[in-house]
Amino acid sequence: MKESVTALVGGRALTIENGKVAKQADGSAVVRLGDTVVLVTACYARDPKDVDFIPLTVEYKEYQYAAGRIPGGFFKREGRPTEKEILTCRMIDRPIRPLFPAGFAFETQIIALVLSADGENDPDILAINGAAAALAINPIPFTEILGAVRVARIADRFVFNPTKKEREESTIDLVVVGTRQAVSMVEAGSKEVSEDLMLEAILEGHRELQNVINAIEELQKRQGVVKQAFTSPAPVPAEIMAEVRRRWDAPMMEALTWKGKIESYAKIKAVKKAAVAEVPEDQPELKAQVKRAMSDLVEVMTRETILRDRKRLDGRAFEEVRPIEVEIGVLPRTHGSALFTRGETQALVTVTLGTSDDTQLIEDLEGEFERKFMLHYNFPSFSVGEVKRFGSPGRREIGHGRLAWRSIDAVLPKEFPYTIRIVSDILESNGSSSMATICGGSLALMDAGVPMNAAVAGVAMGLVKEGDAWAVLTDIAGQEDHYGDMDFKVAGSRKGITALQMDIKISGISREVFEKALSQAKAGRMHILDIMEKAIPSARQEISAYAPRLLTIHVPEDKIRDVIGSGGKTIRALQKEFSVKIDVQDDGSVTVASIDMASAEKCIEAIRALTTVPEIGTEYEGTVKRVEPYGAFVEILPGLDGLVHISELAPGRVRETTDVVKLGDKAKVKIIAIDPVNGKIKLSRRQALTPEEAAAEVERLGLNASPVEGEGGGDDRPPFRREGGFGNRGPGGPRRDGGGFGGPRGPRRDGPGGFGGPRR
Repeated sequence: MKESVTALVGGRALTIENGKVAKQADGSAVVRLGDTVVLVTACYARDPKDVDFIPLTVEYKEYQYAAGRIPGGFFKREGRPTEKEILTCRMIDRPIRPLFPAGFAFETQIIALVLSADGENDPDILAINGAAAALAINPIPFTEILGAVRVARIADRFVFNPTKKEREESTIDLVVVGTRQAVSMVEAGSKEVSEDLMLEAILEGHRELQNVINAIEELQKRQGVVKQAFTSPAPVPAEIMAEVRRRWDAPMMEALTWKGKIESYAKIKAVKKAAVAEVPEDQPELKAQVKRAMSDLVEVMTRETILRDRKRLDGRAFEEVRPIEVEIGVLPRTHGSALFTRGETQALVTVTLGTSDDTQLIEDLEGEFERKFMLHYNFPSFSVGEVKRFGSPGRREIGHGRLAWRSIDAVLPKEFPYTIRIVSDILESNGSSSMATICGGSLALMDAGVPMNAAVAGVAMGLVKEGDAWAVLTDIAGQEDHYGDMDFKVAGSRKGITALQMDIKISGISREVFEKALSQAKAGRMHILDIMEKAIPSARQEISAYAPRLLTIHVPEDKIRDVIGSGGKTIRALQKEFSVKIDVQDDGSVTVASIDMASAEKCIEAIRALTTVPEIGTEYEGTVKRVEPYGAFVEILPGLDGLVHISELAPGRVRETTDVVKLGDKAKVKIIAIDPVNGKIKLSRRQALTPEEAAAEVERLGLNASPVEGEGGGDDRPPFRREGGFGNRGPGGPRRDGGGFGGPRGPRRDGPGGFGGPRR
């Protein structure tokens, strides 16, 4: 039966509908906000799998037809998941997975399909709410109801589920997912905001998402859903657990506190194996229970050490960061590099600077756009001493890379002309590798000479909580992450937070705990920034010698065609001549890129000459391109020449043009007239000469007369003039059916419609 409910979020209606489409799915929901529509389904297998994890998979697909587009590429259909799709899958998965009952081994699949996109409302929030609704109206034994909301901060007020334009104006881009009782997941990017403001945004978001939970609860009641009964596996009998503790507490504690992750893990494994080996082979059930008890023992002892003994397995204080080592410029030919080591986590981070040709073209539901900053995170299996397939990055790597990207993007200069690519290769890992990527990325950018607004560091926080006892841990290691109740990553500058990611496995975390975690994270971040600033206090003044040099000039928009030329002829010639890359934008910005600064500067001068507008009275050092009996054609700018009439060649009567200039000679000339109709230029060599140069010229050529301004300089031939001006053909001089004055037409700069190429 079709049912529909509406939740008001930020004063706007979010509608959830069920019973019209996808009726054979165990649970389905169509969620709409504005004209954005997402279908989400949830199905589960009826037979359990023999696995020790929750067999949950999440898929999210943005169909291009949703925005009225046909996909690009040869096949014209959607292909492998985009980065946005992968990140949305993770945002759906992360708050849901911890809420399944312990021991649930029924394969479950959530699929979200974007059916319509209005370009204003991001479908990711709709997909999370749709997944929550599909699970709520589903017989699957998933009892919690979730809600999700995006929070923006605009002019001292919070905006919920903001539009695209509002998100661009906001200082916070925050996604909050939670249950009735508690926040389950947080994902945020921000512009260096304070810890207090971020906490306020999280709590306001949790209050607002209650409207969504209310709507889903109402839909669940209307559908009369009966949940499948499920009983989690019984815990290990108390007597077996007690015996295991009596016999193996000491060996296990020694293994847990052993220095070195690999060695500690090996000893833990050996203790577990020894305990199981003591059970007779004819008691398989007891052997299985002892195996479970030993796994539980690792978790119990880890948490007891923290909460009861108030210390950590590696001996650190709760607020203590592991030892840090920083090296800058470790690779000789990269544009920037850093090796950041924190405890047993190590990241080698490099920076490459490119041109506008290197930007990443992103095609999504909002259209195409270019990304000038990219960050790629790699986690090879050797970093944890394992053997696995070496291939393309997985969802975890995409997610960690995006978190680091968001952390650093907030402090990059907005007018920096280079395309930036950061690559982080994790060489060792024992927790917080994404935070090591942020620290190493900031260092490598400074090593590359990128003028960042501030240095950025990140730290991962943990929480262990039992009843009223709790402890917040700074810079958590792998074991603390695995057995803790919260993974809380915070990155930022000295001024404030630039990115935050939080996953909580339990409910009931108070404001006090949140405040403590944020405060402790800030102290840890300041400590790390102190160490980073000792290694490199600010960005280098010059970029790497191996990075391209970028020079930019602005030319009039109507001169862009002169830079490009007919079919790109001019720009290709410039690139070949000067060994550079040239990028021309529609606003007239021309960027020249070259490894050699001198070549880039010469190319800029050539472009400046190409786009210069000739003016009467301007002098040029030109090249004689053609010699005629009546004068010489001199190229004053690339592709632009004018006629120096024989009467204007020298300060006296000249009998032959070649007496003064020859083909290829350099000649200083002055513009004395420009035809207002066709733009042809009349030049004078004699008027460009200084008195000393004129006297030397008379002596060199053996001329008989000195120039008289305006009388042709002693030349008794008729002066070069036209009755009625340049636009009419007078009696004095040959017919002007060519280029120049009185001779065949020379090449025009824009072809038939100008100089050198077809008219644009």
